[in-house]
Amino acid sequence: MRILITGGCGFFGHHLVNHILLNTNSEIVILDKLTYASNGFDRLRDINCFDDKRVHIFVADFTQEIKDGLLSEIGDIDYIVHAGAETHVDKSIENPEPFVMTNVLGTMRILNLARKICPKKMIYFSTDEVFGPAPEGVNYKELDRHNPTNPYAASKSAGEKLCQAYENTHKVPVLITHTMNLFGERQHPEKFIPSTIRKVLKEETVLIHSNPDKTKAGSRFYIHCRNVANAVMFLIECGQVRDKYNIVGEKEVDNLEIAKFIAKIIGKPLHYEMVDFHSQRPGHDLRYALDGSKMKSLGWNIPMNFDESLAKTIMWTLENKRWLNL
Repeated sequence: MRILITGGCGFFGHHLVNHILLNTNSEIVILDKLTYASNGFDRLRDINCFDDKRVHIFVADFTQEIKDGLLSEIGDIDYIVHAGAETHVDKSIENPEPFVMTNVLGTMRILNLARKICPKKMIYFSTDEVFGPAPEGVNYKELDRHNPTNPYAASKSAGEKLCQAYENTHKVPVLITHTMNLFGERQHPEKFIPSTIRKVLKEETVLIHSNPDKTKAGSRFYIHCRNVANAVMFLIECGQVRDKYNIVGEKEVDNLEIAKFIAKIIGKPLHYEMVDFHSQRPGHDLRYALDGSKMKSLGWNIPMNFDESLAKTIMWTLENKRWLNL
């Protein structure tokens, strides 16, 4: 089995690469343009990826047309996992153009690639944010309406619609996943969990996204990348094309809970301030939530629970502080 992974040098991508190498005999083709988020090949070096002859890496900007020379080097592909994307909400609010280029135009390029190499399945890696903020008690199902509230979410929603159009027009065998906030080893220090670890270590103030009266912290269903990688491989085997699947953490936690958990593991006091990000920067939604019952009904269960995953990530990060840019 040969699997093409876009963004394979990035945060989730390298976890997927590692999961495949450890658990299958598959061959991997990585397509990555090495933006700031990929940190070059550092993540792949850290998992000893270059020691495995099953891995083939091509540095290419998939917002550009995939030329015939690269196409011949890529060769036959059984499955495509299109995980490469621009993902930082703040940056999308400041300048949406790179998000439209990568997440919309880039998705079209990968769909055109799929038309040429005819994989058995292509998985488009989307996000909970396409549905917009979730009121208390509401967990969105796969086919619920989209209501993106920031340019990043809008670009991922547009990518989904392109996938559906290519399914209908060109019979590209796409299935779509929605995931929630990912965490794990080697995450970019701009993200909340590594940023909080860094601030707790330095005894700096952690800003907690909250409601306007600063009494309630924002919440998410956080999930470790290894669990998502496990779900992706499950869907390669069991998922149906022309369908959508929510990959959801097992419990909802707010950012203040996470910050307190991190401080407890580190053994240092937590200095924090509740901040109304949304009023200052529209597009920062207080709550996202997905319904994970569809995956459970198919027989998929989360391999490792949240508390254990987060504790292991914190301890690993403390032993590998270079990933915090300290």
